[in-house]
Amino acid sequence: MKNYGHLFVGSLLFALLSGSASAQSSQPIDASSWYTQPGIIGTMVLAIIILIIFALISVARISKLLRTSEQINQKQLDNELQESIINLPSDEVDKLLEARKKGGQYKLKGDELSGLGPVQDKRGLVDKVTHNPDNPFVDEKKPGKINLQTDNRLIDLILAYLGAAAAWLVLGTLAGQYLGMKFVWPDIDHVAWLSFGRLRPVHTNTVFWGWASLAMIGLAYFVVSRTSNRKIYSYKWGWAAFYLINACVLLGNLALMNGINNGGGEYREYIWPIMSLFAIGLILTLMNFYKTIAYRNTKEIYVSNWFILGSLSWTIVLTVIGYLPFYQNGLGETVIQGYYMHQGVGMWFMTFTLGLVYYYLPSALNKPIYSYSLGVLAFWTQMLFYTLIGTHHFVFSPLPWWLQTVAIVFSGGMFIPVLASTINFLMTMRGSMKAIADSYVLPFLLVGVLFYFIGSAQGSFQAFRFTNYVWHFTDFNVAHSHLTMYGIICFLLWGSLYAIVPKLTRTEPNQLGVGMHFWFAFIGMIIYTFSLMIGGTEKGLSWIDQAPFMESVNLMAPYWVWRAVGGSLMFFSHLVFAWNLYRMTRGYIHLKRREKDKTSNKTVNKKEKDRYVQFS
Repeated sequence: MKNYGHLFVGSLLFALLSGSASAQSSQPIDASSWYTQPGIIGTMVLAIIILIIFALISVARISKLLRTSEQINQKQLDNELQESIINLPSDEVDKLLEARKKGGQYKLKGDELSGLGPVQDKRGLVDKVTHNPDNPFVDEKKPGKINLQTDNRLIDLILAYLGAAAAWLVLGTLAGQYLGMKFVWPDIDHVAWLSFGRLRPVHTNTVFWGWASLAMIGLAYFVVSRTSNRKIYSYKWGWAAFYLINACVLLGNLALMNGINNGGGEYREYIWPIMSLFAIGLILTLMNFYKTIAYRNTKEIYVSNWFILGSLSWTIVLTVIGYLPFYQNGLGETVIQGYYMHQGVGMWFMTFTLGLVYYYLPSALNKPIYSYSLGVLAFWTQMLFYTLIGTHHFVFSPLPWWLQTVAIVFSGGMFIPVLASTINFLMTMRGSMKAIADSYVLPFLLVGVLFYFIGSAQGSFQAFRFTNYVWHFTDFNVAHSHLTMYGIICFLLWGSLYAIVPKLTRTEPNQLGVGMHFWFAFIGMIIYTFSLMIGGTEKGLSWIDQAPFMESVNLMAPYWVWRAVGGSLMFFSHLVFAWNLYRMTRGYIHLKRREKDKTSNKTVNKKEKDRYVQFS
């Protein structure tokens, strides 16, 4: 009876959902009071939160600069005083000290501030003299004190992944920067392989599969090995996956620029023979991580490994589903596209990166994660809700109304894993503001965590029907994708990378370089996303008012200029990041070469000695 009861209740809910959805679908949408809609209000609140966060970080930075400048000036004054005392004759030094001593014993009468006489300090009332400070760009951070004893084979593998990832980031965002310029100067070129339709998928696929994927896997190799307390199962598999993924990105981009693609499927433009290289690389990586964790020397499986293994498993399945052709006809292809597109972002990048943060954040703070239970809750609710929200990209399409409703409802359910992880991370940071101010790692992680909540919540609001009605097909979607993939994924990856690479290479990054990287990326992202969110809203409202299409193009022109400005700042930060990574790894490479030379010299000397003994 229980089974029949569940079936009856499920059928009743389905009927009510379908009936209400059908009734709603026949009702026209009134856009006159668009600013009173829940999704719009929620997005406005999140935008205000972003501005408040930006203001707070800026105020904190300015206050830090002022305090640092005061310290610099005080040090300069101390040095000048010491030099002047050294240059004075001994009798004058005695007189000066005696006068200062008498002045310190003087007590105020209460009328010292009155009168028109010249300003003098005969009684030693002046405690400090300041001049206009020469403010630095960034303050000095505390270097990491822990050098991890790690297998050189693992270090080589991690640095190879991260180095290739940084190269793809620069190349991929170079293409994106050029595309942003095309919005300002549409006639900048007339070359087929530089056209928007070819370069745009080059940009997205390069930063997806080249930059973010390689960086995530490289950082995960350390997490899996460290939390399992054993060496990686197979370094050969790791290197094989490295070459396969890089070959996929290289061949895929060459194919795209020559007009060879998989059709209009977003993020799956690589043709299947090329994308299969990426899938094989993921299979090898999953097997490698699974074997390492299975043979771990610890009792529990740390929560980071749950996210990492879950993400790899889902993405392998996703890649197969996204490229199997026999059920992708008509609307079936649309359903698969929504599933593939959103799972690629949510189950691959987001889930994997969250697993990294569950290790690198507490490691950087030198404290345990606030709640292991919240981490498990976040993991399983992520697995539940994220798998059914892809269709919210196709609201008001010919897809079944009930399927669209399910995607919207599950998009709202995403607040559970988002809040679980956000609270877990922020509570882990609680009481550590001094550590955050003194670290070059934690500001990246803090911004990434805050944007994890803001970007994910904004995505849930954007899934509502009315917000889809206003923003779909506009530049607002571009802003949302950068709010999540850049504000969340990139900042969390950068923070994790700055946390581990100096410990592996024994080389700290340049302080000015890290500060420039953070601020140019952060400010550029704010300019980029806000300009497109405002412009995208105006464009959507103009379409609702049935204004001519060219009018929406003209009103977007100034916002595209700001998009190019923000993109330029972001791209410059990537160049600085690549240089920082090179500076951190250069010392390790030189050290390995010196050790290799010493080993070879010892071998040569031993051979010469043996020959001499034999000759004698």
